[in-house]
Amino acid sequence: MKSFGVIGALAVAAVCLVGVACAQTGDKPAPAKPVAAAPVATAAAADPVPDLMKDPAAVQRGKSLFAGTCGAYCHKMQPGPGDAPYLFDCDWLHGGSDQEVFHTITHGVPGTRMVPFGGAIPDADIWRVIAYLKSASQCRK
Repeated sequence: MKSFGVIGALAVAAVCLVGVACAQTGDKPAPAKPVAAAPVATAAAADPVPDLMKDPAAVQRGKSLFAGTCGAYCHKMQPGPGDAPYLFDCDWLHGGSDQEVFHTITHGVPGTRMVPFGGAIPDADIWRVIAYLKSASQCRK
């Protein structure tokens, strides 16, 4: 368990360090279109995911975050055997509503490899990851 905590922290750090490495080597990443801030949904606010799913830049950012942070270490991008759930099918172990997925990502799942990412990844980006997962879901088809 302790080793996964280190791996999870390293995964988040790796995503952050990509920008630092480019700055130090002088490489310039391709210019990105600004991504509008995702609203933070609260009990009183509407779910931001449906609107984010209509924004290609937001979905692409969610995909990049998922691939670099989640898909690179635990969750597979393609169906097949693995020790973490495949997230593009219709089965959600801890609730499939946008709010439930947000809670799982921010708080983790005790007793599993799912560490909490709340505070490590901004809430707006967590909503973008959820928008990507929902947009790429096989259930929507």
